Parts: sequence; structure tokens; C-alpha cells
Amino acid sequence: MAAEEEKTGPLRGLVVIEMAGIGPVPLAGLILSEMGATVVRIERHPAASSFLPMKGERDLDRHGRASLALDLKSDAGRALLLKLIARADILIEGFRPGVMERLGAGPEPAFAVNPGLVYGRMTGFGQDGPLAARAGHDMTYLALTGALHAIGRKGERPVPPLNLVADYGGGTMFLVAGVLAALVEKGRSGKGQVVDAAMVDGASMLMAPTWGMMSAGYWRDQRGSNLLDGACPFYDTYETGDGGHVAVACLEPQFFAEFARLLPLDEAYLARQYDPSCWEAMRDEIAARLRLKSRDEWASRFEGTDACVAPVLSMEEAARHPHNVARDLVVASGPVRRPAPAPRFSRTPSALARFERARPAKTLALFGLEAEADDLVSAGVIGE
Repeated sequence: MAAEEEKTGPLRGLVVIEMAGIGPVPLAGLILSEMGATVVRIERHPAASSFLPMKGERDLDRHGRASLALDLKSDAGRALLLKLIARADILIEGFRPGVMERLGAGPEPAFAVNPGLVYGRMTGFGQDGPLAARAGHDMTYLALTGALHAIGRKGERPVPPLNLVADYGGGTMFLVAGVLAALVEKGRSGKGQVVDAAMVDGASMLMAPTWGMMSAGYWRDQRGSNLLDGACPFYDTYETGDGGHVAVACLEPQFFAEFARLLPLDEAYLARQYDPSCWEAMRDEIAARLRLKSRDEWASRFEGTDACVAPVLSMEEAARHPHNVARDLVVASGPVRRPAPAPRFSRTPSALARFERARPAKTLALFGLEAEADDLVSAGVIGE
């Protein structure tokens, strides 16, 4: 099938069916779209209520893709979905196990019409196991992988790391990596396959280096007691004199020496950087020093050095930071400011996704089915 001519990026020419949902699957759809794929989002018809209603032009879950609202409770709607799947390269869905099967579009009927399909399945707990059918959210999966236990201050409650770790790190990124890996393998075998991307699996995999350090005796299974969890004074945040904060991350001796010189910090600590018995005194001295100036004064002092100190910026401030401006890190897409597409490609650059409304006939034309559009809308199979 013909993809949209204006598409650029390394995935140009690929067609992705995205089953509408929230969280990791829509972000995967956005990433694949900006890498050049033609993404068609299948919405529910009639529309289901949302706990976070957003207008399309402000909802990045709808940028960079066409949408079709299908009545998947009807035989005609399910038949149409299979026709679309037959002409797609990738399908991504984030329902609980068994939902796509009940819609008549599980892997078996999908592969029957398209043996080369890469079928990406995004769930919290995976397609099998005792918790497979349970509901959950980012924190649920983090709690069961040990990751949430590791995040927070010693003696205090675990801290939710937004929903970045399980939803988008362990979910979106592993789904994208999985379907693209399956696509590469399809180039050798000609066969599609199912990609079972579970957030609990992905979040656990993100902890692989931590598991390695624990096995080697360099990590304690106790929150706020390790090199990277705020226990050591040279990898932590500190309040400044104006109530702002700076991030201090001078882990290596040469970076710590630069930090100590510029703060300044007593030279006696240089030889004892990794000695936990002096960390409390070191932290107190660092904290007292950093309270003597404002956040931006410290940022200026450490600018251009390898002390690994940075001001803790708000989202608004981050958009204005000179380095981020030079990299066009935050860009405008209609009324929305958002991160620029990532990663960046030297020869086939990604393109910023926009929000556009397309009538059903135009969307079905991508699959060579535009002649059916009017009848399907009239019959209520497709919603306007």
C-alpha cells in the first residue's frame, strides 16, 4: 500500500495500525510516526469516556497519525479492521490479554490475512502469568519489580518517579525496540511474529545494571544507601540560598576534585570520597556552602567545567536553557509545546508530527479502500 508521500524518516513506507489507548502505546505510535511510518489509530465508536479529556490539537496521542472510529462490536467493523491489518506492517495494541481475540483480531486471524505482520502487544504484566489479567499502572509494575523500593530517601517512603520508568521506559521504549527488532528479523525470514512487551518485564530490565552491582556487592537492597540513590553527598540535590536547587553528580574522582576546588570543599575529602564514614560531614559542608549563593550564581560558577553540577530547572526554564535552545529540544506543534523528535538521524531525519483531521475516505485511501467509505459511514460502522 502507498504511504503518505510527505513522510520522511527511516521508517518511511511502513504502515502501523495503533489500537487507541492511553500511556505507552500512543507514545510508541508518535515515535514511529515521527520516524516516518504511516500510523493509523483505531478509535472506539461510539467514543468511550476518558479520565483526562483533551482536545485533539493539544493531545499528542493524536498527533502524526490518521484516525478511524470503528464500531468493533459489529461484524462489519471487525471485518474492516482485518482488511486494514492485511495491508499493515505493524500492529500495536495495549489491551488486557484476550481483548483483541474477542474483537476477532487476535494474532491467529491477523496472521491468517497477513503472515508477515509484526504484532506488538503492550500490557502491564504480560500475556501470561497469574497477574496477566489484572489492572495496574506505572507504580504497580515498579512496586513488583523492586524498582520502586529503590527510589527515595533512607527511612522514608518510596517516591513515584512520575510515570517515566514503567509506562514509558519499560513500556514504550521496549515496545518500539521489540517491533523494530521483529521487523529486522522479518527481513530475513519473511515471517511476522508477536512481540510481548510487558511493562513489568521492561522496568525489570532497566534494573539490570543495579542487579549486577548488587551481585558484586556494590549495592545494598535498601533505599537511600547506595552510590546512585542519594546516599552519597556527591550524587544528590541541594537547596541554594534562594530556595532553588542544584544537582551535584561528580561521581568520578577527577570530577569530584573539580567540584571541591570550585565550591570550595576541604581538600581532606578528596582522598576519602568513597568513604561512607565521612559522608555525613561532607554533606553538611556541601549543603552549607551551596546555601551561600543562589541557584543561578552556582550555575554560573560551575558553567564550562567538568564538576557535573547543573541547576534543577522547571519545564518552562528547561525550554529556555541555551543548550536546549541550540538543540531545538522543545518545539511548537500547533498550540502545543513538546519535546523534539528523538533520536536524530543524519540522512533520514525524523519529522515533527502535527495534528490533522482526515475524513474517513482519505484515511481508507491509504489502504486502497476509499470506495467503501461512504457506505461504511452511512451504516454507522465508521464514525465521523
